[in-house]
Amino acid sequence: MTVGFAAFVADARVETTVVGLVLKGSQAHDGMTTCHSDHDLYVILADDAARELASLNGYRSARLDLVVTPLERFRRPADWERYAITRSRVLVDRRDGEVTRIVAAMGRLGAEEAFRSTATLLDAYANSLYRPVKNHRDGNPLADHLDAAASVGFLLDLLFTLDRRPCPYNKYLARELDRFPLPGWESAPALNTVARIAATGEVAPQQRLFARVEAAARAAGHTAVLDAWGEDMPLMRPHRDTPAHQPC
Repeated sequence: MTVGFAAFVADARVETTVVGLVLKGSQAHDGMTTCHSDHDLYVILADDAARELASLNGYRSARLDLVVTPLERFRRPADWERYAITRSRVLVDRRDGEVTRIVAAMGRLGAEEAFRSTATLLDAYANSLYRPVKNHRDGNPLADHLDAAASVGFLLDLLFTLDRRPCPYNKYLARELDRFPLPGWESAPALNTVARIAATGEVAPQQRLFARVEAAARAAGHTAVLDAWGEDMPLMRPHRDTPAHQPC
């Protein structure tokens, strides 16, 4: 069976158990489509919908991917789905705006949720930064470079969570920051620094970034997480020289 996007949407519009259609992915982002772009569609069903529709969950073709889900589950997506929903387009909403409100709510983390997640991500980011700086000090450039590149993901997750937003997928990162900059950060220089770290593993840019993150995290009430790093903290902070392979 091959299902086209337009035909599927037309049929779904007249199927009463379909309470919402939400387009996600590159087709929902102006200027992001290519000749390879398919249509990624959430098909949201009433909780008592017929099993025939539910069986289409996971359908994939060259032009159409379907996620078929009950409305109750759409209200509580997995964390990795939140950004996709945040920047999606609502095509059908048969619940008096409820589907639209769910989509809008995905873009803003609750204050308590964001605080807890920030604490976890801050510790993970500090750990991911400590590794490359330590490897640089110990004369292990390959580990230094690989760990520096890996730390970028923790950094971005942390920065967006501090702003109570889901972190975009890498494909949409530049676009997201161009339209919705992070408070206190100039988007282009920040992206250039992140790209430099991923490409080179240089220690000094990582330490300078950490200094800014440390200030923001302390201002947001996460001093205890940082202070728990104790005597390891100075290695992560910027200083005039971070020589490789310091003698023991």
